[in-house]
Amino acid sequence: MSQDELLVLIYRKDEKAFTHLYDMYAKSLFSVISVLIKNTEEAEDVLQEVFVKIWKNLDSYNENKGRFYTWILNIARNTSIDRLRSKNFNNSQKNLSTDNFVNLLEDSNKLTNKVDGIGMQEFIKRLKPKCIQIIDLLFFKGYTQQEAAEELEIPLGTVKTHNRNCINDLRNYLKV
Repeated sequence: MSQDELLVLIYRKDEKAFTHLYDMYAKSLFSVISVLIKNTEEAEDVLQEVFVKIWKNLDSYNENKGRFYTWILNIARNTSIDRLRSKNFNNSQKNLSTDNFVNLLEDSNKLTNKVDGIGMQEFIKRLKPKCIQIIDLLFFKGYTQQEAAEELEIPLGTVKTHNRNCINDLRNYLKV
């Protein structure tokens, strides 16, 4: 079945069309989702959510604006990002506190200690504790700035200012 034939059936809400749609695109969409969401079960849940969104929102697809595959790919990517940013997903993914993040570099028995050959341990030690916390939340744990502000119990504007200052500190240390 061609994509054009499939779209006609989908617009008619033909139940067989959903099966064809799934068969044609599930593998490629799951690959995209898996790049963003590493947990297989979570990625499968997102894939199911994506197909429901495609089915319910097909009226918003416009052939003149782009290819159908690009449209569903964007739905998959956006749904994955939404899941990553959701509070429940972030809470379930927490496995290291900021203290542990620093301790990994200080523990001589860890493989990560070998990165000290490029000066990483000294670099980390130079950062302010608040910077280590903010960088850990925003860049390693995927928090939004709002979520980081709630986690650290400080105003959003303070998180934004600290983040900007920490990035500037990193640039200065790296001389970039």
